[in-house]
Amino acid sequence: MSTNLRLRLISSSTQRDVEVSIRDLIIAGWAGRDPAAVHEHIEELQKLGVRTPQTTPEFYSISASRLTLEPSIQVIGEASGGEVECVLLCTGGKLWVGVGSDHTDRAAEVHGITLSKQICEKPIAPIFWDFDDLRGHWDELELRSFIADAERSLYQKGRLATLLPAKDLFSSRMDGRSTMEGVVMFCGTIPAIGGIRPCRSFELELNDPVLDRTISHRYVCQVLPIVA
Repeated sequence: MSTNLRLRLISSSTQRDVEVSIRDLIIAGWAGRDPAAVHEHIEELQKLGVRTPQTTPEFYSISASRLTLEPSIQVIGEASGGEVECVLLCTGGKLWVGVGSDHTDRAAEVHGITLSKQICEKPIAPIFWDFDDLRGHWDELELRSFIADAERSLYQKGRLATLLPAKDLFSSRMDGRSTMEGVVMFCGTIPAIGGIRPCRSFELELNDPVLDRTISHRYVCQVLPIVA
């Protein structure tokens, strides 16, 4: 099922607000460049009871309707948390770059990763940059996230140099299609500082130190009770 989102597309010469029709959402997992770091993340999740991936990277197809620009999402129970990720969008025949949170239900993740990702909405910032303006300094871009529950604390921080090139990931999912128009891909996350944990308030950023700009977004979780 496709979904329509009102986004701001910014290039070096123009910026415009457009309504974008998104027909597919793909989540890339285990997308680190360093095999040792990927293995460390796998072991971290194994301790939580999450199965070992069959391949790395691995791709999960999620309903496009899970994407949201809203500052609040509803989650079931207390076991879910965010993960900051670079987000690629293909629209108008071009690639655009934004930031989002692969919010995941950790309790459901032990039963199935695709299930845990489908359960939760995927918040994204409404601003996307032109990929062409970034290709020359892609690895310098930095992801950051903060948990802002009782107090604001840094949760994740790392450069895109630690992840597989997003355009390569995107191209690898053509799957025989003639176009990737209307496709959004989350391109992998970075390690959590102090270990993976749930949250009710999450902040995420994509920083471009070369062009001196940042895309940021914040959302809170409304927790719905689990009734046996």
